[in-house]
Amino acid sequence: MKKILLAALAVLAINAMAADDGAALFKKCAGCHGANAQKKALGRSEVINTWTSDKIVSALKGYKAGTYGGPMKGIMKAQVGSLNDDQIKALASYITTLK
Repeated sequence: MKKILLAALAVLAINAMAADDGAALFKKCAGCHGANAQKKALGRSEVINTWTSDKIVSALKGYKAGTYGGPMKGIMKAQVGSLNDDQIKALASYITTLK
């Protein structure tokens, strides 16, 4: 039982470290938003590297909940649906460092 608990904790710790790496999370965003988040995704969105962390968090949570967004709403809901709150915060923090 003790080994199982230790193994589970190790897996959770590894997942938490990887999941909170904003740079790693941003890699799937870069295809549409650009390497430095400097592009209008698919020519329709706003440039997100000028946003505050709070605005990014709010938008990503809104996309996830289906309560935010215009023409990109469906695409973004699918992109952020699996992110947890810590991942969203890490992603937002990373995006604010891009210029």
